[in-house]
Amino acid sequence: MTEDALVLEDVQLRGAFLRKVRLIGAELCDVEITGDIQNLTVNGVEVAGLIEAELDRRDPDRPKMRPTDSDGVRAAWELLEQRWGETVAKARALPPELLHESVDGEWSFIETLRHLSFATDAWIRRVILGDPTPWHPLDLPWDEMADTPGIPRDRAARPSLDEALALREDRMAGLRQYVDQLTDEQLAGDTTPISTSQGWPRPISYPVREVLLLLLNEEYMHRLYAERDLAVLAAR
Repeated sequence: MTEDALVLEDVQLRGAFLRKVRLIGAELCDVEITGDIQNLTVNGVEVAGLIEAELDRRDPDRPKMRPTDSDGVRAAWELLEQRWGETVAKARALPPELLHESVDGEWSFIETLRHLSFATDAWIRRVILGDPTPWHPLDLPWDEMADTPGIPRDRAARPSLDEALALREDRMAGLRQYVDQLTDEQLAGDTTPISTSQGWPRPISYPVREVLLLLLNEEYMHRLYAERDLAVLAAR
């Protein structure tokens, strides 16, 4: 290593956006990367596809989160409902105060439930169903999102598990009602822009399938994170 080399050691980058980055002559040791990885080449080998294939091998149900027709969307949501039910049962077995605990700086279990309610409000109730202000006071955007008028982000709120689940189950029921009626034609179409010029997501048209894939991925990944952290909490 040269004297003028850039040295990053004991560093955590959260919410980083790296695009068109080249590391030449780099030394990577004890490096962990999580996130959306696309077009990543290491020593001349494109590894993003290898990573995706390995994740699919570890969980044979994971490809169901990439449905291509309306029946596939329903099957994916049914699987998520089942798995989340199992995860909530694990959470109920813990002392209530632990469900507000952060593990390694991540969201608590209850904050995770609140964030998923926000995601459903954003992408289903606002983008797909056309409600310009679908928000509930307990909705929780991601931390890096800029403050946006009308969108709540109360990190200090401490609802009980039952309160957080009441909101969550209401949003899940609404999503279930939507996917139960979804057709292949609707899945292949685009959303209708809502009648406002403000707010988030942007009031434009989105491909319906891309919206649903985004939401299915949110549900799938946040359950994995929740399971990981619940295991840590249970071991305390």
